[in-house]
Amino acid sequence: MAIDRSALERTLLAARQQLLASRGPEGHWTGELSPSALSTATAVWALAMVDAASHSAPIRRGLDWLARNQNADGGWGDTVLSPSNISTTLLVWSALAASDGRTEIHARAAASAETWIAREVAPGDSTGRAGGLDPDAIAAAVRRRYGRDRTFSAPILTMAAMAGRLGKDAWRLVAPLPFELAVCPHRWLKRLRLPVVSYALPALIAIGQARHHFRPSRCPVTRIVRSALRGKTLRVLAEIQPPSGGFLEAAPLTSFVTMSLAAIGQAGHPVARKGVEFLIATVRSDGSWPIDTNLATWVTTLSVAALATDPALDSLPATEREAVRLWLLDQQHLREHPYTHAPPGGWAWTDLAGGVPDADDTAGALVALHRLGEVDARVRKAAAAGLAWLLDLQNRDGGIPTFCRGWGNLPFDRSTPDLTAHALAAWTLWLDAAPAALRLRLEAAIARGLGYLERTQTADGAWVPLWFGSHDAPREENPTYGTARVLAALVPLAGSGNAAAVRLATRGAEWLLAAQNQVGAWGGAPTARASIEETALAVDALARFLEAGLCGDRAGADAVRSALARGTDWLIRRTDEGRRFDAAPIGLYFATLWYFERLYPLIFTVSALERAGAIAADL
Repeated sequence: MAIDRSALERTLLAARQQLLASRGPEGHWTGELSPSALSTATAVWALAMVDAASHSAPIRRGLDWLARNQNADGGWGDTVLSPSNISTTLLVWSALAASDGRTEIHARAAASAETWIAREVAPGDSTGRAGGLDPDAIAAAVRRRYGRDRTFSAPILTMAAMAGRLGKDAWRLVAPLPFELAVCPHRWLKRLRLPVVSYALPALIAIGQARHHFRPSRCPVTRIVRSALRGKTLRVLAEIQPPSGGFLEAAPLTSFVTMSLAAIGQAGHPVARKGVEFLIATVRSDGSWPIDTNLATWVTTLSVAALATDPALDSLPATEREAVRLWLLDQQHLREHPYTHAPPGGWAWTDLAGGVPDADDTAGALVALHRLGEVDARVRKAAAAGLAWLLDLQNRDGGIPTFCRGWGNLPFDRSTPDLTAHALAAWTLWLDAAPAALRLRLEAAIARGLGYLERTQTADGAWVPLWFGSHDAPREENPTYGTARVLAALVPLAGSGNAAAVRLATRGAEWLLAAQNQVGAWGGAPTARASIEETALAVDALARFLEAGLCGDRAGADAVRSALARGTDWLIRRTDEGRRFDAAPIGLYFATLWYFERLYPLIFTVSALERAGAIAADL
């Protein structure tokens, strides 16, 4: 099929204008995360545990929001577009105990939640429901959802125990957490194989103390050690709390810490007081909380990358590009981070105090700084530090983890293809400009990264990402996102003749072609419901592949052109020529919490149509 080039140009112009208009007064993008039932439930309960009377207004508004946004089946999902799951439903049911049935709408919501949790589990049921209200059945359902990773199962069961939803002997169902280990030097922690991931230290301390308070260890030595170290670990907790009071700028993590301290008589502790201040400051006008305050750095780097072609950047005057560049430079962390002890040189996902330097945002910032041009001495210095930061993060397997090198194999700590590909993209862009010694390190790291991507490519040619998923896909994975992101990063290396990159990119492109559905769109997997985000990412990656001349032969090129034409046409129609950008819950936050971001479909569409527009004559 042929693309209506005038419709493409109209859609791209409208989308680009919307994206540019989405900037804040300082010239960068902030975005807007979806409201979260899980965040709202935990925040409400934390405020109730600290002082229900003083915080009655936000508690009531939060409970009202939860009741209004209950799914038709009686449960709750992480977002208003998500299917019900055991974790969020149990937390909301627990939070509704703060109402104590005094409000009819809350009582009805609680009763429906009980029905959902207790409903018999059907074969193939992926909701994780417990099949009964027996405390052991509920605890088992939560543990099944998270496996050996206690990062989220322990907090969920802790809140349920506080709310009286797990019976009289509830604390026996909460796994003990070795909070005493928080006093160990940080470099030891990665060797101790903790049952929680690297970013969960605040929960380890606070929830571990609550469990110890209500159900001390039977071992007298362990009991004595933990009691002796309560004060010292609370001081560690205070030291790693950011000025905003929000750990990771996240309402759930901050809420779990705050409610745990309140439960053991520490509601007046400075950490709890600052946690309450954060929760009060971040509640939205409708009574809900998002999972994080914002992803400002992340959506800004994505937006800059989307506006990467020369005509698009011309729509940003030089002074405005300079404002974005300076803002990005200001977000680089220049000191060792007190939380993860990350060295200087990285970027976090947000410009707020609770952000922690991570691989994806550091790579994104490096790509954006390169795309913005005007590489002066300050940019070169920042880029060198960022490149070295990523190099030092690379694991022995050649892959890139999120926060900490060599921490472990729990989710969100292991190497992952999408982060590795993003690092490769950044390293490749800056390779020619790097000093000789740094260039040698980059070349070696790129080769190791390609080896990791080769080992993690699935038998049918896909890559599975860490930070994105699909509700409709098998195992809720999103190989479309992962494959598109890796393919886009491989194209420059493949285009320069790297044989390994050519081989991997070709198989990835073949997977994307096979995953396109009958109407020309893509979902998170071949059988999943299509979204703007996933279709745009696939179009973007395949357009890069075609433009680089990697299709092999005429038949291959024709197949890619056909897929691009159908995908582009679907985007034009689905967005009503750039007038409508409905977001899908494809984002995965810490502990596999789902979210959607208002700017994702807009950013990804601009990037895709910029690429498609550049080769429109071939479509």
